[in-house]
Amino acid sequence: MKIALDPFMLRGLPMTTMVRTVVDIGYEYIELSPRAEFMPFFLHPRADDAKVAELKKVLNETGVQLASVLPLYRWSSTDEAERQAAVRYWKRMIEVAAELDCPLMNSEFNGRPEAAAASEAAFWRSMEELLPIFEREGIALNLEAHPDDFCEVNAPAVDLVRAINKPWVNYVYCAPHTFHLSGDEPSADVASMLHYAGDKLAHLHIADSFNHKGSSGLRYILNPPGTPARIHQHLDIGQGEVDWDAFFSTVRELKFDGVATVCVFAWEERAIESSTCMLERVRKELAA
Repeated sequence: MKIALDPFMLRGLPMTTMVRTVVDIGYEYIELSPRAEFMPFFLHPRADDAKVAELKKVLNETGVQLASVLPLYRWSSTDEAERQAAVRYWKRMIEVAAELDCPLMNSEFNGRPEAAAASEAAFWRSMEELLPIFEREGIALNLEAHPDDFCEVNAPAVDLVRAINKPWVNYVYCAPHTFHLSGDEPSADVASMLHYAGDKLAHLHIADSFNHKGSSGLRYILNPPGTPARIHQHLDIGQGEVDWDAFFSTVRELKFDGVATVCVFAWEERAIESSTCMLERVRKELAA
């Protein structure tokens, strides 16, 4: 198993300093998420040969490894020009991941929930173009359901991953999305959702979140009434309402052996402290 850190809270540091900070905290793996100067959100990668070489050099010097690279592009957009642009961006980031000797990329379904069928059709068009490139480069792909994507709920997301029908395309269970993954249910049965993923469960995102459906839907009051906005958090374990006893006991029961990424985003002012305590907790739980 690989315990990785998503260093998004450290993105203000230069790339080499960020990597050395991750090592100082105690992580052996990094999940590289978007950074403006390297892999920005929804735009063409900025990583040129020099930037890739710089990152590769500091990884080799420190011994830390890339567990995964996490780009976010609109590959399920119903706007065909936007979708084609996203595919171009993906192709470049696959090249970068290969140059960095990273064996895994992970991402979100993207698209729009109010246009789910059209977004899924766009997703499949992108898959047709990109799957052969992933396969040629020997890079695996893990996918997660995200609030406000065309696929937001655990079981349909797992089914969609299975439909891709590639042993190297698998599922990310994102714990801070738990209360969206459970759909219309007022609570979330974490164990059942993890079991449903079963042998496709290859990646965990670990952070806490509140149940936005709690208190008869009044945990959060959003205006105007009926807004389709989604809400969730990426907190330290214990600061939200995810059932961590069920989560970790089920992960151990399933003999999980993939990537477990700490992805707390809420505390940039205490990023090192947060990342340290999360590493200690995850190590303890997954070694039990």
